[in-house]
Amino acid sequence: MRVVRRAPSAWRRRIAGTFRAAWTPGVVLVLGCLPGLLAVVGLGLCVHGVEQAASRPSRPAAVAARAPAAHQVARPRIVPRSAWLDRTTGRTQPPPRYDDKVVAVFVHHTDSPNGYKCADAPEIIRHLYEGQTGARQWDDIGYNFLVDRCGTIYEGRAGGVERAVVGAHTQGFNHRTAGIAALGTFTDGVPVPRAMTDSIAALAAWKLGLADVDPRSRTRLVSSSGLSRYRAGAAATLPALAGHQDGYRTNCPGASLAARLPAIRQQAALLQGRTRTARP
Repeated sequence: MRVVRRAPSAWRRRIAGTFRAAWTPGVVLVLGCLPGLLAVVGLGLCVHGVEQAASRPSRPAAVAARAPAAHQVARPRIVPRSAWLDRTTGRTQPPPRYDDKVVAVFVHHTDSPNGYKCADAPEIIRHLYEGQTGARQWDDIGYNFLVDRCGTIYEGRAGGVERAVVGAHTQGFNHRTAGIAALGTFTDGVPVPRAMTDSIAALAAWKLGLADVDPRSRTRLVSSSGLSRYRAGAAATLPALAGHQDGYRTNCPGASLAARLPAIRQQAALLQGRTRTARP
């Protein structure tokens, strides 16, 4: 199929120009999720505190045959990587790494412009991927999933949406977790689209339900990096449906989206068929 390349859109020119300038040799740019940063500087997807997965792949974890979890729900519609990944780049994708299961989900925002057309979401994701795998030399996009403002869910990191793929989204806590990135910037006072939060809840309910995890509960994770909120090797009890700031010192996923997390947890629990209050 012939690929027709359109003239760069305004947001694309802004991102490309800023990204090139930010990575001029000799200049080190620390990208964070702090309120007030220009949206284009947020190309790094809250990467201040995002940890690159090791390039050396581990063998896929053995999947033992077991009965379905009691609170599994139907998988929401997830648009595959092929919808946004440009195969003409010729880049070889390293094999993914796997954990045994996902017991927590971290929610992020991408700290990028909000006024995009939803039809442009695949192009935005592709440029985020190119930024991380190009100048940053990551092995893949950091997040397992991305959700646009219309509620469309996209597969991010390669390895299979139903598998416990090790991502690169929350430094210190990439193992046994999944990263969901909301496309946009959701600092204090910025409205969060209902379609977006509905999809995040549905995605979290499904992903956590595979391991029978209540989205309102807390789970024990072990930090793998002293750059997180916890020293390497320390055990941390975090929300099963957490914000990026729960594992790292950052304002991501933005004050507005963070404020919606309790309601998203409750909605995800109801989707799993749970009615009682979760135990602390």
